[in-house]
Amino acid sequence: MRDGFDRPIRYLRVSVTDRCNLRCEYCAPPESEDRRLKGKLLSLDSIARIARAAVGLGVEKLRLTGGEPLLRDGIVGLVGELSRIPGLKTLAMTTNGTRLAAAAADLRAAGLDSVNVSLDTLDGGRYERMTRGGSLAEVLAGIDAALGAGLPVKLNIVLAEGDSRAEEEACAVERYGRERGASSQRIRRYDLRETKVYDPRFDRPPRCEACDRIRLLADGRLMPCLHSDLALPLDLERIEESLKACIGRKPERGEACTTLRIGQIGG
Repeated sequence: MRDGFDRPIRYLRVSVTDRCNLRCEYCAPPESEDRRLKGKLLSLDSIARIARAAVGLGVEKLRLTGGEPLLRDGIVGLVGELSRIPGLKTLAMTTNGTRLAAAAADLRAAGLDSVNVSLDTLDGGRYERMTRGGSLAEVLAGIDAALGAGLPVKLNIVLAEGDSRAEEEACAVERYGRERGASSQRIRRYDLRETKVYDPRFDRPPRCEACDRIRLLADGRLMPCLHSDLALPLDLERIEESLKACIGRKPERGEACTTLRIGQIGG
């Protein structure tokens, strides 16, 4: 399908949970704020039904996100279900990597095609501070396990423009990835509550005119644009119509999202 600006929509990002075991400084709210969505989470069966309908409408790529997707019970079974959808070309996952070591082989066997792992620094102390308690050793073990299982790995490096230390750390992470056979991408640190800025020096976020994605939130709402307050209800009795309505409401350009945080959307 194409949206109202003739962009083909081929990519559905699926948040399977709003829970996370880290509280990364650029993702999670202050301790005083509730980071959970208000609605009931979609069942895994409903997610699979929506994914099948989306592929039937022309979606070629699915990415499972969170929160942290490996916190969702039954995630390996969901991967197996989605991987068998006729016409689906790519099934990927984005994870913080802390639980990946134990799950990598099962995810690969179930049909996962690739995994993106968030990694901004190789300094264990700095990683712990940035994630408010995370273990760098667990993430590195997860990356090794994924590569050992034959899963292609891409490292997501979030850095702020003009931060010299972040630049040095990004280069170190990129070298680490190359040495192990993992690719990497630089993501411009952004605040959803501010107007979207495209910077060609970063791999993400992409240009609006090239955007080919929509998002399914863990509570069943559909978002046509990450940088927008628009979140549409999904009718499980009329899934195709709901997806078409979401695609039809996709704006030409992203502005700002003031109602949700990045961890509630899945990036």
